[in-house]
Amino acid sequence: MSNITLRDISKALNISVSTVSRALTDSHEIGEETKKLVLAYAKEHNYVPNRMARSLKVGKTKSIGVVICSIDNSFVAQMLDGIDQACNDNGYQIIIMQSKESYEQEKACINLLYASGVDGIMISPSYQTTDFSHLTELQQQGFPVVLFDRITNELDAHKIAANNFKGAYEATQHLISKGCKRIAHLNSKSNLALTIERFEGYKQALIDAQLSYKEELVKFCNTSDAENIDVNIAKAMDHLLRQQPDAIFTTTDMLSTKALAYLNQNGYRVPEDIILLGFSNSDLAPLLNPSLSTVHQPSREIGQLAAKTLIQLVKGKDLGPAETTLLDTVLHIRKSTSK
Repeated sequence: MSNITLRDISKALNISVSTVSRALTDSHEIGEETKKLVLAYAKEHNYVPNRMARSLKVGKTKSIGVVICSIDNSFVAQMLDGIDQACNDNGYQIIIMQSKESYEQEKACINLLYASGVDGIMISPSYQTTDFSHLTELQQQGFPVVLFDRITNELDAHKIAANNFKGAYEATQHLISKGCKRIAHLNSKSNLALTIERFEGYKQALIDAQLSYKEELVKFCNTSDAENIDVNIAKAMDHLLRQQPDAIFTTTDMLSTKALAYLNQNGYRVPEDIILLGFSNSDLAPLLNPSLSTVHQPSREIGQLAAKTLIQLVKGKDLGPAETTLLDTVLHIRKSTSK
């Protein structure tokens, strides 16, 4: 791989180093013909800019940090695809770190990204996170922070997420339309807005259909403890099934797929014995046995819009007061609710 410098390009094209530098940064001071000439030569000879040297001069690294819970599920992968696309389109690099649902690890990720010189951070907080001071401290220094997917009212920042209330409401409404009257609700245990909104959407749909809300049909499960996830979900499912529900509405990718596996392993026929509907962006949902009805979230769009918002903040654009943008979900009906 060639390691040519600005000076090499300058000599080859017989123009000044400063002209080459300005051409590569699309400066208005340089004519279009010169820009084309410099860019073509740089591309042909695989010129790679020195990020750190440039950042010392202009105060920017053209990189942003992304903190997510885990990279091992399709919903997060789809969001990252949207983030990557938006960053590529705008000439930014991304550094991705995982909190693994740990508050302490999340703080360590934030500290490392900030120390590495990223221009801004976008974060989907861990389920353990209840204290957001590590983010407010950055904001107080004028550092751009954007929340995506998992948002909270504890932080005054631009936020992009799915319309979780509406998605849960429509999912529960669908189960009611299938004749279900004892609808169980399996949710993750956290203080994040998505947990509360999905629960509230479920509850409101019951109220609007004049079905009484029953506390024993709701279970909030600890999914932040990686070593005991299967045990915790099994205990939650066992409790709910003892209440003899005719349907279960699960609220995350993990809960949805593991609940279906639990039902299959314990002799329950879906949808003959019990109906199941979940929040899931897994590509496996149509391939499961039976295929799983799901609330599909606009994952790629969430990532893309969050990245565009952060890049605008990094560039110093005045976006006005912090806003929360909620994107609509889509209900995908498959065999698990086709009773």
